[in-house]
Amino acid sequence: MSALPIHDVLDELVLALTHSPQVILQAPPGAGKSTWLPIQLLQRLTLRGKIIMVEPRRLAAKNVALRLAHSLGEAPGETVGYRMRAEQCIGKTTRLEVVTEGVLTRWLQQDPMLDDVSLVIIDEFHERSVHTDLALAFLLDIQQGLRDDLKLLIMSATLDNRRLGEVLEQAPLITSQGRHYPVERFYHGLPSQGLFPVHLANKILDVLRQEQGDMLVFLPGEREIHQVISEVTARCPAGVELRPLYGALPIAQQQLAISPSATGQRKVVFATNIAETSLTIEGVSLIIDSVLERMSLFDLRAGAHRLKTQFISQSSLTQRAGRAGRLMPGKCWHLIAPEQAERLAEQATPEILRSDLTGLLLNVLAWGCQKVSALQWLDQPSRPALAYASAQLRQFGAIDAAGTLTAKGRKMAGLGITPRLAAMLIASEGSDSVSTAAMLTAIIEQPERRGEGDLRDNLSAPSAVWTTRAKQVCRMLGEKFSLSPLDDALAPLLSAFADRIAYRRGTTHRYQLADGRGATLTLDHPLTRYNWLIAVQLQLPADRHEAHIQLAVPLSLDDIRHQAPQLITYRHALEWDESQAQFKVWQHEVIGEIIISSRPGDKPNPDQLIAAYLAWIKDKGLGALPWDQPALELKQRLSYAQQWLPECDWPAITDTDLLNNLEGWLGPELTRLPSLGNFSRINLYQALKSQLSWEQWQCLETEVPSHIEVPTGRKVAIDYLSPRAPLLSIKVQEMYGQQRPLTVARGRVNVVIELLSPAQRPIQITQDLAGFWQGSWREVQKEMKGRYPKHLWPDDPANTLPTTKTRKSST
Repeated sequence: MSALPIHDVLDELVLALTHSPQVILQAPPGAGKSTWLPIQLLQRLTLRGKIIMVEPRRLAAKNVALRLAHSLGEAPGETVGYRMRAEQCIGKTTRLEVVTEGVLTRWLQQDPMLDDVSLVIIDEFHERSVHTDLALAFLLDIQQGLRDDLKLLIMSATLDNRRLGEVLEQAPLITSQGRHYPVERFYHGLPSQGLFPVHLANKILDVLRQEQGDMLVFLPGEREIHQVISEVTARCPAGVELRPLYGALPIAQQQLAISPSATGQRKVVFATNIAETSLTIEGVSLIIDSVLERMSLFDLRAGAHRLKTQFISQSSLTQRAGRAGRLMPGKCWHLIAPEQAERLAEQATPEILRSDLTGLLLNVLAWGCQKVSALQWLDQPSRPALAYASAQLRQFGAIDAAGTLTAKGRKMAGLGITPRLAAMLIASEGSDSVSTAAMLTAIIEQPERRGEGDLRDNLSAPSAVWTTRAKQVCRMLGEKFSLSPLDDALAPLLSAFADRIAYRRGTTHRYQLADGRGATLTLDHPLTRYNWLIAVQLQLPADRHEAHIQLAVPLSLDDIRHQAPQLITYRHALEWDESQAQFKVWQHEVIGEIIISSRPGDKPNPDQLIAAYLAWIKDKGLGALPWDQPALELKQRLSYAQQWLPECDWPAITDTDLLNNLEGWLGPELTRLPSLGNFSRINLYQALKSQLSWEQWQCLETEVPSHIEVPTGRKVAIDYLSPRAPLLSIKVQEMYGQQRPLTVARGRVNVVIELLSPAQRPIQITQDLAGFWQGSWREVQKEMKGRYPKHLWPDDPANTLPTTKTRKSST
C-alpha cells in the first residue's frame, strides 16, 4: 500500500488537519484517497470522536466501507461501518462511518453539535449535489458557532479551486500528483450518419478484439445502456459477460457489475456516470466514453424536471479516463473529436443551480436560518428557485405567510424525506392510512422505469425493495406496518398533491393540473379513460413545455369531495360578453385552476369587481385596454423621457412594469367605471398622467413636448409614435428662414423634420435645415417650381420669411 501516491502527502495532510479546521485534498483516481487514506487518518490523528466519510451514492458508500473494513481484516460494523437509506451496518466499536449525503444532512439536523464526531470527510466533492452543498454550509456554520474543534476534509480528483478558495480562504490545498497507473487516451468522434447504439457497439467490439482486459462503457442513461447491450449481445464473442450499472438497479445487481469477472471470462460494464465516483470495478483497463450524460434540470414554469442529454465537462473526462488506471495501465477512447473536447466546459453546472430547492429551503429553515443567504455557499441559490420553493412549502403547510417554519414544517424536516412526501406522511399519522402512505413514499421515491404507470398496480404488488423502505418509514413515524386499501390514503395523498390533481380536457389524453399547468399521457394509455387523476410524478420531455405524467392514480370528483373537501373553493370571475359589450359575473366552483362548475354570480362588491377587472387585464394583456391616440403618445413620450433625460426620476412605463403595477396606475380609473361597464370608458391618458408629480409633468411638457413652435409662430404636433420620432411634419414654406436645428430634451435630441409639398407629400427629411438650404434645395426648388408654379420657391430660403400662406400672391 505504501506505493499508493497518496502516501507521499500523508504527513503533510496529517499536519494540515492538526492545525487547520478545513483542508482540501486534490488527488487523481487510484491515488488511494477513498480506500486507504481514511484508515491512515484514523490511526495517525488524535481524535476524540469518530470519522464520518460522505459518499455521493449508496453503491459507492457500501463498497468503500467493505474495502476499508477488509483492509483491517474485519467485517463491516466493527471499526468501519456504513449507513444509507434503508440499510446500515454500525456497531458499538465503529470509529469510521461511511454514509450517503442524505444521511449526513439528516444527522446534522438531529445533532448539530456532532458531539461524537471529530472529522468529516466529503469524498468526490466535484459531483456537487444539493446535499453536498447543504452539508458543507451546515458544517461551516457548526465550525464557526458551535465546534471550533471539528475538522473538515474535502476530497476529489478534480476540484473547482476558485469557488472553494473564495469560501475556504484559509484552507490548505494539498495535491497528490500522478495516477497510480498510466492511461493512454484517444479521441475519435462517431459517424454522424446512422444509429448511435450501432456505432457504439461497433467500437466496443473492435476494442474487445484488439485489446485485452475488462471494459467499462460510459453512457448517458438506462435506455442507451439497454440499447447498446442489445446490439453487442447479437455479435459478442464467447466468454464476454455484459453487465449494466445504473442508479435504479438494486444494490445486489450493482454489486455484480463491480465484482471481478469469473476466471477465464471477460466483462463489459455499461454504466452511467455512477461509475465516475470512488467505485473500483475489478479488472477494468479499457474505457469507452460516449462523452455524454443525462442531466436533470428543474423547470420552474412547468414545476417538473427535464432530462437533458448533453456533453460532459472536462473534469468528468478526467474522472472517466482515470477509471482505466485504477489497478493496471489502461486505455480510454473518448468518442468526441479533439477540437470538440477542448471546448467542453471545465466543470459541470452544480445541482444547486439547476434543481428544485424546496427540500434545501426546508432544511435551512429547520437549521434556524430565516434566510438562505445567512449561510456560506459555493454558489448562491437563485431567487426564482427559492421563491418557487417557498410557495411549495406554504402549500404543504410547512411555513406560514411570513415564511416562518411551522410545527408541521419542523416535523417534515426531521423525516429527511422530500417535502411533498413528508407532508403526505404527516397527514396520514394517526389513521389507518399511514402504512399505505409509507408504501406510496417508497414507490414514488424509486418508481419502476416503464415510462408511465398506474400507482394502484404498484401498490397491489409491491417489490421487496419498496416493502423494506415502507417498513423503515413506518418505524421513523413510530407506527406498525400494515397495508390498507389505497382509498384510505387518498386524503393524505390529495393534501400533499393538491396542485397535481389533473382533469382531462374533453376526451383527449391531455390534462389540466390544478396549478394551471398542462400535462399529458400517451394517446392509448389506459388511464386516459379517467377524467380525474393525481399525477404523482411528472417529467418534461426534452423538446416540449408540457409535462408528461409518469405515475398517477385515478379517482373521481366524489372522491375529492369526500376525502379533501377543503380543496374545493368558490371564485368570482368576469367574462366579457361581446353581444352586450359588458362583463358578466360568474361564480366558479374550482379546485385550484380547474373549474368544476359555474353559475351566474351575485353582483360583487366594488373591491371584488376591481380585483376581477385587474385579473382579467393581467390575463388578456395591456392590448385589451382602450388605447387611444393621446394615451399612446403620452406613453411613448414617457418612454423617450426615460431615455433622453435619465437624471429625472420617471415612473416605470414598459408594458411589463405597467402589468406588474396595474393596481397602482389603473386602479383609480377602474373605480370610476359604472358597475360592469365596458372598458371604453377608461381614460388611459389620465391614468398615465396621474403617475407624474407636478414637477415631472412640467418637465415632460417642457422638454418632451407634444407640440413645438415653428418659425411662423404656430405650434405643431410632434409625432412620437413614428419610427423616426421625434418627427415634425410641416409644409416647407413654414420653415423658411430656419437654419438652426429644432431640439427637445434640453437640446440633446434634434427633431426630425419632414418637409411637405403643397399637396402634403414629403419632399425632404432632415435634421439639418441649414445644410439642406445650401445643398439639395436647388434640385427640390427646380422640381417644385415645375409642379407648383403658383407657390413660393425662393432662391435663398434660409433668409426668406416663413409663411403659412403657400401662394405667391399671398406673401
